[in-house]
Amino acid sequence: MRLTAYTDYALRTLMYLASHRDRLVTISEIAEVHGISKNHLMKVVYQLGLTGMVETVRGRNGGLRLNREPADINIGEVVRHTETDFNMAECFDPSGNQCLYSPACALKDVLQSATAAYLDKLDRVTLASLTRRRPPKTTRAPIQVYPRAGKAPKVA
Repeated sequence: MRLTAYTDYALRTLMYLASHRDRLVTISEIAEVHGISKNHLMKVVYQLGLTGMVETVRGRNGGLRLNREPADINIGEVVRHTETDFNMAECFDPSGNQCLYSPACALKDVLQSATAAYLDKLDRVTLASLTRRRPPKTTRAPIQVYPRAGKAPKVA
């Protein structure tokens, strides 16, 4: 299964906001850092606002920030809100199913179980666990986001 760009951008936005809790962040900033379309990101942020995960602040000094604690943002919930469907094959949609094997096919059951396991795994992950800085002894580096094209990071 592959996530849509919409879901990818939603997850990146949430991770960026979680990493910048000390200030308001702009859509332009996120778009620039990740090299993605500002217009597309505006739609993503609007949807995240409707879910209550993100708060938008209007005005000259406005921007956006997390509206919930990272530990309270479940990644499975995010994916369910942003993906259009989880139909892994044609047979999942009865109105468009033309597969000859459907009446006795075991593959559909396997794919349904795989999708359920995938979502179950995502349900066990929070935004906090994705953005938590690791102790120095681990081989994993903490998340550091810099603008594209070798630009130096912005210093506040």
